[in-house]
Amino acid sequence: MTRVAAIDCGTNTIRLLVADAIREQRTGTVRLHPLHRSSTIVRLGQGVDRTGRLDADALARTLQVVHEYARTCADLDVPLDAGHARFVATSATRDAENRDEFVDGVRAALGIVPEVVSGQEEARLSFAGSLLGSGGGAAATDAQGGDAADADDGERPGGHPALPGPRLVVDLGGGSTELVLGVDAPQAACSMNTGSVRITERYLADGVTPAAEDAARAEVRGLLDRAADAVDLGAATRLVGLAGTISTVTAHALGLDAFDRDVIDGAELSVERVLASCDAIVHSTAAQRESWGYLLPGRRDVIAAGALVWSEVVARVAADTAVAGQPLTTTVTSLSDILDGIAASLASAGEAA
Repeated sequence: MTRVAAIDCGTNTIRLLVADAIREQRTGTVRLHPLHRSSTIVRLGQGVDRTGRLDADALARTLQVVHEYARTCADLDVPLDAGHARFVATSATRDAENRDEFVDGVRAALGIVPEVVSGQEEARLSFAGSLLGSGGGAAATDAQGGDAADADDGERPGGHPALPGPRLVVDLGGGSTELVLGVDAPQAACSMNTGSVRITERYLADGVTPAAEDAARAEVRGLLDRAADAVDLGAATRLVGLAGTISTVTAHALGLDAFDRDVIDGAELSVERVLASCDAIVHSTAAQRESWGYLLPGRRDVIAAGALVWSEVVARVAADTAVAGQPLTTTVTSLSDILDGIAASLASAGEAA
């Protein structure tokens, strides 16, 4: 057993997972037993799309949370070294010309060097993480592969999914959206420079007007056209959505009063229901967003943009699969995502060391 700490720092949110990771000797299957999860909206990517730089206040907010995470790791006896801790920074940091300021700050706080990963690596980790939860299917596998195993006591197992064909995993973040197609490993992947924060700052900062919505949808559709050259969207037999926007849409579609992990994780919804909730969220009022107990304050101003992006992805996949003769009629939400993928990758590395 290896105790690991995984940190995912995106455009809008930074998250920590501390888990005991167990790799079964016979199968190589990785199991995660979560001990602690933290999630804080810091908006690291504030203004990056416009300026190409990380904002000083956003840097300060984020590094303050990194110091808190360092204390949590110490309290939970996680060694802060490369074999036990991994810090992954994604879209906002990739795009920022002053990313070294952030890298130096994280190194000073944690003692490890954060990885500013490519869109392809982000996609790979997201796919691996998605397979570790109930949203991944009846059984799932981490990047190492392995046979199915039962889960109890909150553990996340890994194993080969019994699926008729490839799944399309969509990780919809603040600055980028990853599309990954595969069965138990990625076969094709694409990272699109679009997400809830980026679309908000480009088009919806002053509200959702018809002209702004049309322009935002046109951009996302153009990106999907290019993504389809790299990833065969029509080949998907299962559409799995990850991250905060999609869990929010799912909570809305289910009519929840508050965020409920057990209900949201693995929830399967019809395409029509998803698109209806996306439309309601895109055109919601500030008062409505404030009334939704599952929607954090730091996500209220960008959720319309996120729902817009998700609606375009869902509609495009439904259309492409219909043309291919195997229409996809539902979506699945997974709360196991890139964070779990980071932890699983650490578990393998840590136990092999």
